[in-house]
Amino acid sequence: MVIIPTYNEKENIERMIRKVFSLKTPFEILILDDNSPDKTAEIVQRLQIEFPGKLHLVQRQGKLGLGTAYLTGFKWALEYGADYIFEMDCDFSHNPEDLEKLLEACDKNEADVAIGSRYIKGINVINWPLGRVLMSYFASVYVRMITGMKIMDTTAGFKCFRRSVLEAIDLDDIQLKGYGFQVEMKFTAWKHGFNITEVPIIFTDRQEGSSKMSGGIFNEALWGILRMKIRSWFKHYIPQKSQLS
Repeated sequence: MVIIPTYNEKENIERMIRKVFSLKTPFEILILDDNSPDKTAEIVQRLQIEFPGKLHLVQRQGKLGLGTAYLTGFKWALEYGADYIFEMDCDFSHNPEDLEKLLEACDKNEADVAIGSRYIKGINVINWPLGRVLMSYFASVYVRMITGMKIMDTTAGFKCFRRSVLEAIDLDDIQLKGYGFQVEMKFTAWKHGFNITEVPIIFTDRQEGSSKMSGGIFNEALWGILRMKIRSWFKHYIPQKSQLS
């Protein structure tokens, strides 16, 4: 199940859906639309007629944040019975063809979490301003310093989870809602002892639509990571049996 949150993605949504469904693996897609004023959801509803039983839509009442969208999607996918649950953006910054690589890392190579990593082999980012590249790269350095994780791309939003990982994590206890959400999910899986692997990808900045990044989102992540680490001192993480153990 490929979970794709959307807000004003009418330029990208149909191309993305058709691309994912063109892949060899029979992926299903769950769109979580935050009441997009550009009527992204109406495009999805039209395509549901063409792709019955494969294209799913959850419409939310407003712009409620990336983290809450994914948490809603995780719960929906678990109830649906999905074994492999993916996160990806709608803007083609994540290449849909790399879904196959992430699935292989979990299904064939037995990772519990596979991350589409921009930084595992140098810096593989196209069309980003230098300042944003540096901000993203050093944000991952900061997260590694605070958390102790060895993950190179700690803020990555292109991932595959085994079902067992999301079942082990108390999704209602995830606190960060912006881009810090991506770090907290990795950190929590890591604290539970799951095997996390990074798969090299090339990240390309969006060509259509507008970015959702803001200074407020960055600040939430910066201070939120520190609070997350402090909270972890007072929490008990139940060790889970990794696929590799």
